Amino acid sequence: MRNERSSEDVALGIRRRVFEHAMRNNGGYLSQACSAGEQLAWLYNEELNLGPPTLPPIPEPFGGVPSAGNPGYHTGAGYNGPAEPGYDRLFIAPAHYALVAYATLIEVGRMAPEGLDMFNKDGSSVEMIGAEHSPGMEVHNGTLGIGLSTAAGLAWGRTRKGEPGRTWVFMSDGEVQEGQTWEAVQACAHHGIDNLYAIMDVNAQQCDGAMDSVMEVGDIRQKFLTFGAACVEIDGHDLGAMRDAVREPHEGRPLIILAHTSPFHTMSILQERFPRLHYVRFKSEDERARMNASIAADLGVEPINYTH
Repeated sequence: MRNERSSEDVALGIRRRVFEHAMRNNGGYLSQACSAGEQLAWLYNEELNLGPPTLPPIPEPFGGVPSAGNPGYHTGAGYNGPAEPGYDRLFIAPAHYALVAYATLIEVGRMAPEGLDMFNKDGSSVEMIGAEHSPGMEVHNGTLGIGLSTAAGLAWGRTRKGEPGRTWVFMSDGEVQEGQTWEAVQACAHHGIDNLYAIMDVNAQQCDGAMDSVMEVGDIRQKFLTFGAACVEIDGHDLGAMRDAVREPHEGRPLIILAHTSPFHTMSILQERFPRLHYVRFKSEDERARMNASIAADLGVEPINYTH
């Protein structure tokens, strides 16, 4: 299933949807759309080999947790298509990027626009922090550091079963502060798991502020190499660089793409809030109006009428 639009167009569409949602709801995950727009557009629009969605375009309400009495339980992975041997699988490791991930699904035709209206509503499966039943999600990765381990286990199992499909992870740089990430890479190197791919949004900020103010992590690429991965550093807003990076030889090793990005790319007014950009809730109606006008101009759209 391929979208005929360019990935540049999809990235712009992602940002416009997240911007509109944030304005109408007095806040949102704006900086994640700034930094990750190209990465998610590239994955869904070009790189991933996914089948047609198996779940309804308009997400159904939360159907309850898996149990013997809930035979209809399913994860949200059906928006990425069927989990068949030849198809790729994707894990969104930082679950707080969910709003951006949902916008991506809409932009590539895997979810209906009405799905965003259900965001963070009682009884909805369109969770604010993506859960295993949320559109595009397969497991709950909300605790940073779990995503790469989860994907590594699946990738190893797929190798042992002879499945040709790849396993991908979208990550954020805060995850390198977690020991489990490094254990996963080391395990992959030990077992020769090379059907595992990850692209990391390296935007140098996290929920508590700038990365270095929380914990300095040093040379991330060198650490990944030392622990046994193949690792490439790129400009995370450069789609051509992503296309080149994925071709990096990595026999017997996972491939990690470090995508260096700006958390206010295409929304320049967010610099006023840096590094407190994890979730932008407007401090006043004046700030909301100023950001509305500024971001709309940056994205080439009309300011959002959020009063009705």
